Amino acid sequence: MRTATGWLGVCVAFLFFSVAAVAQRNPIASLKGVAVPQPAGLQQYVANQQTLVVLGKALFWDAQVGSDGRTACASCHFHAGADHRVTNEIAPPATSTTAVRPNTTLTIADFPFHAFTNPNDNGSGLIRDRHDIVGSAGIVKQTFVDITDGGVLDIGADGDLGLFSLGGLKVRQVTSRNAPTVINAVFNLRNFWDGRASNIFNAGTPFGPADARANVLVAAPGGLQPTSVRLDASSLASQAVGPPLNALEMSFDRRAWAHLGRKMLSLAPLARQTVAVNDSVLGPYANVDGTGLRSNVSYDALIRVAFQPAYWSSPAVVDSDGRVIADAGQPSRPGEFTQMAYNFGLFFGIAVQAYEATLVSDDTPADRFLAGDATALTTVQQQGLNEFRNGGSQCTQCHQGPELSAAGISTAATGNPADPRALGLFRIGVSAIEDDPGAAGVDAFGSPLFPAAPGGRATGAFKAPDLRNVELTGPYFHTGGAATLEQVLEFYARNGDVPAGGNLGPGIGNIRLNQQDRAEIVEFLKTLTDDRVRYERAPFDHPSLCVPIGYAENPPGVLTPDTSMSATSAADLWALVPAVGQNGNAVPLQTFSELLQGIGRDGSRAHTLQQACVP
Repeated sequence: MRTATGWLGVCVAFLFFSVAAVAQRNPIASLKGVAVPQPAGLQQYVANQQTLVVLGKALFWDAQVGSDGRTACASCHFHAGADHRVTNEIAPPATSTTAVRPNTTLTIADFPFHAFTNPNDNGSGLIRDRHDIVGSAGIVKQTFVDITDGGVLDIGADGDLGLFSLGGLKVRQVTSRNAPTVINAVFNLRNFWDGRASNIFNAGTPFGPADARANVLVAAPGGLQPTSVRLDASSLASQAVGPPLNALEMSFDRRAWAHLGRKMLSLAPLARQTVAVNDSVLGPYANVDGTGLRSNVSYDALIRVAFQPAYWSSPAVVDSDGRVIADAGQPSRPGEFTQMAYNFGLFFGIAVQAYEATLVSDDTPADRFLAGDATALTTVQQQGLNEFRNGGSQCTQCHQGPELSAAGISTAATGNPADPRALGLFRIGVSAIEDDPGAAGVDAFGSPLFPAAPGGRATGAFKAPDLRNVELTGPYFHTGGAATLEQVLEFYARNGDVPAGGNLGPGIGNIRLNQQDRAEIVEFLKTLTDDRVRYERAPFDHPSLCVPIGYAENPPGVLTPDTSMSATSAADLWALVPAVGQNGNAVPLQTFSELLQGIGRDGSRAHTLQQACVP
């Protein structure tokens, strides 16, 4: 899901006075003690919160969710909540129909994507002007046909090769935006880079009230009743239900929640993945003699404990439109579903949201300092903090409050939801508007994401992200076009990369950062790393996962078919992300620049993606 890491986001001075005034009211602050938002009325759906988190963590990490049986939500969010791969991770801009060469491996020399003869002057000559995106490898393109009960691979139909093919074989499609971290995402008012994940969850799509359909069936005295869901404070749930049915990220095209529900209810959770016996959430359920969870722990059983019976207890069999075709029984033919399978989008979204709400990173040196511990930062780091919030950097125009984002639940100006800037979405000149419309895009029903945004203010606007753990979540920006924090500060010092054609918001050009300022801010940004994240200690521990890391070419341009998938699909190379329990790793996570340079392959870093695995 590199949809929507690049977590330096938008530290710029290009806002109207009203947004600047919000920054004055919301200076940066510690996240310690800030309550995690809880949806009002959740008890209407949820019966057991603890089991809900167990279900959510299992679903988030389970590779069986993908139509290929090999792609989990975590496949794009396994490293400090973000992605950490460098091969077959390049896509053309969102609006382009021109292919890029698949299976390319990024190197340190590829960054930054916009390089100038004078790095401090965006009007100087261009050394490099690359419009590609560092996204995330998703699914091989196919059209959904059906599922097989007990089978991890969906039945799909091949079509044309599309943009993502090499040597006559299909390869994994790559997303057109860089994957954001899921850590602290619970504090975002809206999620995805373009803000399309509504704060109101509708149980089926990311678009909240814009999706007017009744997406669930509720057991009532008169039988199953189609019902609309409108759960507030649930942008994470809205985000969670996007990728599993997305034809580029995790799903064969046209799969529905009922299909995914019937499939997952027939499978053992995490069946081919290792779960540490001391996993902070899944450990008590782990199969100590093999993979996955204990044999008596099924998705069916977890849902029955976690959710209210009205959403799963009916014995009826329904079709894909929710019409009852038998008052009782078990689905035996294609297109037949239980109520539980039909309502799987509700269960998936709320459960994954509950799990992600535990991924709160608030014990950084900066958080301790801002909470009153004067010894938590060195003198240089304090100078960087002062420059970040008080100097010519203008960073706090967009990174403010305890969320370090103008898009946070306490910082966004929710009284004006039609204006993306009021919700923390801005234009900073990372890319040309014609490459990606950002918040000016449309939803699944063809309606603008921000229909009443005045003066085209949604065009080219992207969400200001939280900066915690930014040291670990490169590459940066929604394009992934910068590899290091130093390159990001260079970008801001020259006031953006694409200054012409309306690509900059109002007031851009006021940033003043000399070399010392930039170095001090980088040192401050490194104090935003939580050691629990750095070492994957609870709650940031997780099951094992095999992630695809490109393809073997022998000779160049010639790939090996994956006959287990289809005659036209190429066989992936795979790397292991090992399971880790609540005590974490002995060594820290590798940074993106270290990955590009090969630092840590001696075992001094985690997630170097060197150990092969079979998915």
